[in-house]
Amino acid sequence: MSTEQIRRWHSQSDGKGLARVVSAEILHLADIALADRGVFHLVLAGGSSPRVIYETLREADADWPVWHIWFGDERCLAPDDAARNSRMAAECWLDHVDIPAEHVHIIPTEQGAKVAAAAYANLLAGVGDFDLVLLGLGEDGHTASLFPNHAWGAEPDAPEVLAVFDSPKPPSERVSLSARRLSAARQVFFITGVSGKESALSAWRKGESIPAAAITPASGVDIFTIHDA
Repeated sequence: MSTEQIRRWHSQSDGKGLARVVSAEILHLADIALADRGVFHLVLAGGSSPRVIYETLREADADWPVWHIWFGDERCLAPDDAARNSRMAAECWLDHVDIPAEHVHIIPTEQGAKVAAAAYANLLAGVGDFDLVLLGLGEDGHTASLFPNHAWGAEPDAPEVLAVFDSPKPPSERVSLSARRLSAARQVFFITGVSGKESALSAWRKGESIPAAAITPASGVDIFTIHDA
């Protein structure tokens, strides 16, 4: 893992344009992964920005049975709660394509943050670098459930999965992949609107220490912004 983040910036005028570009890139990377390794490991982001991407992927023709879906973070809520990232992804996309249920690796946060974090770490054991990680950006610079003034897990010996008990955004109890584990990826895409994120984006461009800047894969990160969001 690199210690300094390499950033490539891309902008689209609207969410649909961004969804077309990013979904095409995802499908391209899936084809490369399948040709090289026979499997595609994708980490999904929550929030509103990736929703239109998932809806676009729903219509794609892909070799779904060899995809594996992971989640960058999850809220400690009931499995069917609409605010769960896994529920949103299922409704927009995953329930409508032929990815086997056993390939959709949901964080069991209904069991509580500590138990769920340990369970997800066990599930990840033996899984190498992700092929692609999708992440968002919060107004305060957070990504996944890695918040300012909290542990980000960027250290070389940090755990792969963090239990979060004092999130500044509700609910307070969450589970998140650590910055170290999110950085263990061949590609990382950040998806974000601009409206309301100006301060975080400015800090990021200046190289300030925000959680999003702690994601440092060797290949760098691609940041896709939506200007009318």
